Amino acid sequence: MLVTQIAQRVVARDTDMDIGLVGVGTMGILIVSTLVKAGYRVVVCDIDPGALKRAQELGARRVDYPQTVAEQTEVTLLALPGPPQVEAVVTGDHGLLAGAQSGQAIVDMSTVDPATTRRMGACAEAVGVDYLDAPILGRPSAVGGWVLPVGGEPETVARCRPVLEVLAHKVIHVGPLGAGHTLKLLNALMFSAINAMTAEMMAISVKAGLPPRVLFETISESQAATVSGLFKEVGAKIVARDFTPIFPIDLLCKDNQLAITMARACDAPPVLANTVQVLNELASARGLGTEDTSALVKVYEALLDAE
Repeated sequence: MLVTQIAQRVVARDTDMDIGLVGVGTMGILIVSTLVKAGYRVVVCDIDPGALKRAQELGARRVDYPQTVAEQTEVTLLALPGPPQVEAVVTGDHGLLAGAQSGQAIVDMSTVDPATTRRMGACAEAVGVDYLDAPILGRPSAVGGWVLPVGGEPETVARCRPVLEVLAHKVIHVGPLGAGHTLKLLNALMFSAINAMTAEMMAISVKAGLPPRVLFETISESQAATVSGLFKEVGAKIVARDFTPIFPIDLLCKDNQLAITMARACDAPPVLANTVQVLNELASARGLGTEDTSALVKVYEALLDAE
């Protein structure tokens, strides 16, 4: 598929509108803060009272149901854990489509599979509601500088672009509905592989008699083609033995499994990704699921007796 980028234009941003957000977790709370600072009125919904309280303190208006979000907004963003939550929020009892009006738009910024996206899009289309998938490429701290690969109709992308450009450095139309999530899941496969290889090489270095700090700092300061932002981040956390989550292992497992399932569905069964997923699942089974993905090194250390 030829990837096309909508021409970058300076667009007058109409902030005199209400934007909905369902899901006020790690990414969602950053979305709320950024939109409010940009001048938008934001209506939020979440099953976690604590999350709603934090959003309200930032200036958002809280409601009890996604249906109410749709009734009060023109564009609704989703930042949810996975496909079951997206489906429940969009089509379930008191879901968005129960309150949405023709001409409104739903933009799913969660990480889900393209099949779910296309199914939700068809449900939305049946009641005259536009639907986009715009998953986030970037770490939480990079809000405002994210890249959003967007799938859907060009006209809907153009209409939602001013809102999305508050959150992202680049909003790239990558194809029809589902294309954004396809791209995100393929990127997840690469993320998982780099994370696993970084953890493996640093565990092996212990067995080889080379201090992991020396390995990491030397490679990081080189011009080697193997150096990436993710390697620097994961490697630094392993050296510091700091496994506080930037991105937890359980979410890595979820994203990688979605990507594997997508690949199998198009007759492209993955090889490396399957192996990496076994390691991710071992980490989760060892109780590391809430720790950062860099904690995968603990699985290698146990396997290699390099603890």
